[in-house]
Amino acid sequence: MLGLMQDRPLALPHMFHRAEQLFGHKEIITATAGGGERRITIAEWAVRVRRLATALDRLGIGADARVGTFCWNTAAHLELYLAAPCTGRVLHTLNIRLFPDQLTYIVNHAEDEIIFVERSLLGALWPLAAKLPTVRYFVIIEDGTVGADLPDDPRILGYERLLAESEPFAGRFEIEDENTAAAMCYTSGTTGNPKGVVYSHRSTMLHSLISLTADGPALSERDTVMPIVPMFHANAWGLPYGCLLAGSTIVFPGPNMTPKAILELIAQHKVTLTGGVPTIWMGALPLLDDYDLSHLRALLCGGSAAPKALSEAYREKLGMPLLHAWGMTETSPIATASTVRSHHAAMTEDQRADVRARQGQAFPLVDLRLVDPDTGEEVPWDDQHSGEIQAAGPWVAREYYKGEGGGAQFTEDGWLRTGDVATADSYGFIRLVDRTKDLVKSGGEWISSVELENEIMAHPKVAEAAVIAIPHQRWVERPMACVVTKPGETLTAEELLEFLRPRVARWWLPDAVEFIDEIPKTSVGKFSKRQLREKFAGYTLPETSS
Repeated sequence: MLGLMQDRPLALPHMFHRAEQLFGHKEIITATAGGGERRITIAEWAVRVRRLATALDRLGIGADARVGTFCWNTAAHLELYLAAPCTGRVLHTLNIRLFPDQLTYIVNHAEDEIIFVERSLLGALWPLAAKLPTVRYFVIIEDGTVGADLPDDPRILGYERLLAESEPFAGRFEIEDENTAAAMCYTSGTTGNPKGVVYSHRSTMLHSLISLTADGPALSERDTVMPIVPMFHANAWGLPYGCLLAGSTIVFPGPNMTPKAILELIAQHKVTLTGGVPTIWMGALPLLDDYDLSHLRALLCGGSAAPKALSEAYREKLGMPLLHAWGMTETSPIATASTVRSHHAAMTEDQRADVRARQGQAFPLVDLRLVDPDTGEEVPWDDQHSGEIQAAGPWVAREYYKGEGGGAQFTEDGWLRTGDVATADSYGFIRLVDRTKDLVKSGGEWISSVELENEIMAHPKVAEAAVIAIPHQRWVERPMACVVTKPGETLTAEELLEFLRPRVARWWLPDAVEFIDEIPKTSVGKFSKRQLREKFAGYTLPETSS
């Protein structure tokens, strides 16, 4: 016997039309580069989305083409968030912090047909144009910056002119198959080249719905939300979509991401909920007394483990700790949150602080298990045994775009291997203890130790090099390079850094270089980073580094 309910697709057109019809009076506010701001109602924004949909058709962009964005957190970026997937195309958010070679690889691998780029970021993208054969147009979004004249090239178009010359799409957007791709984001949190994670309409809608639940962000129409986490980073943790579904007022910080600018926006617009990586909250902490932040009800923190001391400092200053969440690009990304539950009520404040420092309990529809990486057996949730977190659920990736990486990160029974090692208590509150891969997570962004090692070992005086993560007071982790020079050669740390500067992104540069006699090896001849971590276990980089 089958149920007799309507079978309607879970797709983003519903989100768009709901926002347009019910919340047209609500505002989207964007801070501009010049210190001003742009305000637009959702009704006005919806007309621009409709114009953009027509513009994509006029330009002949393919029916399921990848539409790249190289943008800050802005209302214009949010227009692309809906216009691309609501017309059957695939939003592809490009990380503006990537090194040129990685960016080139990602654009070509995704085969982007068009890229929308903010004026202030064009200098980082345009030099790569000749290496991006699939990109037919670069559409410039003016963001308040004043720069050099735009390149004289037929591929360069102006965003506002493009909208002005396009009539608004009439009628309702329709997506028949909810499993159609809606957006994609590449993750560098794996070995080798970045890999594409492709979100469906269904997964995005379900993930957005969960952001409205009480034990998560609990977004509502009464909220004013400021997504600090970049919109190119796993869809800003789904906050932009969740806000549209709930009808929240949205404040976008634009290009100025300094702690002072962020706190001014929170205070000025009476933001009730915001979210960012730990480094954001570390930078803002000394300035909290200068602003009235009494309207805040939640500060989401994720991307990397937030120190307990940081969360407690916010509790002491504002009366609320950080709301710790965990996930990854492959989990859309939010999979857990560490909201205090009823069984924690009898605990002391110090005990609850320990709970809040955990990564928390899985959201409904997300299943987690801890698996011993050596035996493949599940370990008990006794807060003693540790295992790799494996995840399954309707907004968890089952494979990478074009099958990259094979099955290395996915189990035979369809679970995602996250690479994070954790314990869990009997209530399922997880606590990260290590990672299976030797990646450095600095300020919420991955640094590949393998790629950095390869660049270091390209130096003619270097025989061997291994990179490990070292605790950092501000960035949580930073890379340390352990270097062995060739016999008879001498090398200084500054010489090595000068060699690396043109070869890697600036924020990849090691904050410490230790010259050692030999890299310890495992029984099969691999570098033993475990021994290096033990050797430098007491080494903490100063806050002034990097």
